[in-house]
Amino acid sequence: MEDNKKKGKCLEEETENIQENDKVEVQDVKELLLENETLKKQVEEFKDKWMRNVAEFDNYKKRTAMQWAEAFNEGIASVIIKILPVGDNLDWALSLGLDQKTEEGIIKIRNKFDETLKSLEIEEINPVGEVFDPQIAEAVMQVPASDGEQVDTVKQVFQKGYRKKDKIIRYATVSVIK
Repeated sequence: MEDNKKKGKCLEEETENIQENDKVEVQDVKELLLENETLKKQVEEFKDKWMRNVAEFDNYKKRTAMQWAEAFNEGIASVIIKILPVGDNLDWALSLGLDQKTEEGIIKIRNKFDETLKSLEIEEINPVGEVFDPQIAEAVMQVPASDGEQVDTVKQVFQKGYRKKDKIIRYATVSVIK
């Protein structure tokens, strides 16, 4: 009987241990679930911050590339402005009525000058016969209209204008019919 009492006591102790272990396990599970939720929130926050940083860096790269391209184009424009008088002087020399060989030489130089500008994506602005546009030309003179001439039309170009894509490097200097 004592053995039965001992067995009963052991059984009671085991039951108490199991119940205590269950309480501890339930408590541990609750704590782990809370910790898991906290970690999930942190993961989402870090992921959000990481995604924002990636997007911000991508925008930075694009912005920097644009700034470099603009700076490069500004550099080209400033050099072109300084060499445009060479082309103007070549045009002036061609208008002098030189001997044939000299004129051929100047034409070859002028063609090379034009090729160089074209390779840099520089286009000439020569608005003769077009309606005057103050976005591309500067009127320095007005001339009266003759028979058949339309008012506000460019009559003559005194100095050619140049542009690179949408950016005007030098405005054309023109006379306009009034």
